[in-house]
Amino acid sequence: MISTESVLESGDQPCIRLEPLMNKHLPGNATPTAGGSCPDFMDSSTKVTANGVHDIEDRILRITGYYGYNPGYSSHRRGDGSESHAETPGSETSEESRSYQTCTNTALKVLGGLLLVLCVSSSWVGTTQVVKLTFQSFHCPFFISWFSSNWNILFFPIYYSGLVVTTREKQTPIQKFRECSKLFGEDGMTLKLFVKRTAPFSILWTLTNYLYLMALKKLTATDVSALYCCHKAFVFLLSWIVLKDRFMGVRIVAAIMAITGIVMMAYADGFHGDSFVGVALAVGSASTSALYKVLFKMFLGSANLGEVAHFLSTMGFFNLIFISCVPLILYFTKVEHWGSLSSLPWGYLCGLAGLWLVFNILVHVGVVLTYPILISIGTLLSVPGNAAVDVLKHEVIFSVVRLAATCIICLGFLLLLLPEEWDSVTLRFLATIADKKSEDHGEELTESSVHTRSRSRANGTVSIPLA
Repeated sequence: MISTESVLESGDQPCIRLEPLMNKHLPGNATPTAGGSCPDFMDSSTKVTANGVHDIEDRILRITGYYGYNPGYSSHRRGDGSESHAETPGSETSEESRSYQTCTNTALKVLGGLLLVLCVSSSWVGTTQVVKLTFQSFHCPFFISWFSSNWNILFFPIYYSGLVVTTREKQTPIQKFRECSKLFGEDGMTLKLFVKRTAPFSILWTLTNYLYLMALKKLTATDVSALYCCHKAFVFLLSWIVLKDRFMGVRIVAAIMAITGIVMMAYADGFHGDSFVGVALAVGSASTSALYKVLFKMFLGSANLGEVAHFLSTMGFFNLIFISCVPLILYFTKVEHWGSLSSLPWGYLCGLAGLWLVFNILVHVGVVLTYPILISIGTLLSVPGNAAVDVLKHEVIFSVVRLAATCIICLGFLLLLLPEEWDSVTLRFLATIADKKSEDHGEELTESSVHTRSRSRANGTVSIPLA
């Protein structure tokens, strides 16, 4: 605290007295005299150190504990009027470490995403091929779909187990389940909301799986997996119409390509027989899948991983409680007769249900942990994966029309993965390349003109510019 004393009665000049410096001796400075005058102290205030900082300012900042004070360099304004900032030698090192850590995290995320792509495509190819093997001895597609959907009950227990291992979760499973049930509303899940919210999604889920399995009875695994990729185009069309998403011309082109591929696939065998029925079933499976995703986005919004795990487990319970009557009806009406329980191919059924569960877990977890576009690419890679298995194991020979249709559908799927601002980003990129080329061309012209002038001077000639 700095206080100014009044004029002394002896007629001496007023001096500035520092209260914290009373009865203290600072090295290298004179001590104020007892007579009330302080000529030495006043003279010291005008002295300047070698680095250009006044001693009195150093004393004031040292006593008051000025923020960022560094002895000898503490002045917040230098003699030239420019502000000085305290230099931190470790700031550059910390910035480099942060940038290095960011690059490392991005690289790990990309590598994990690539590994996840392989896992997603492998699990989907395995699921499709195991279905084909199961149909060799067991022809009950609805029972297979119902049995596989019941395994969704395990989704939330697997999620909670992973949460306990990674974060040491202190909540009990019941508490975590109730917390995630806020997806149904602030009051949690009631019986009315359970039926109202779960029933339509569970029905769409069952229809998607059932139509996909029925299509596999009519077509090869490659054709069905390629036709199922059309669900991406149907999602865009429904989102554009229902959710009023942004219109994109390239996605309209992709949707047209998907429809063209479907028509070509149906035309491959002349619009008749099992081929046409199989194409219709696969397209129906893609349509119900697209409707499921659009309705989920409309009514449930962007749920986190815990809420998704809760919802899928809830659909598993709904499937077990309310849809179990359908396989029984099909059994007693002889539509799907599977005989005794001991004669069922439990190995194939459990393997199929396990692979289907793994695929769903990888898809939903991968969207949270890595880039969603990689999950879509993993689904697309199931087409060449199934084609390789069909050619090597089942010795399937693909016609030119089917190959062209498959390629067109896959190309349309890739176009649908383009981001919304892809056109502006592409234009900026092309403009940058054009500017760089023009700069390089200008530099080359300058260098060539200088070289020409030097040669003309060496030859004794002078170049005259034309008007």
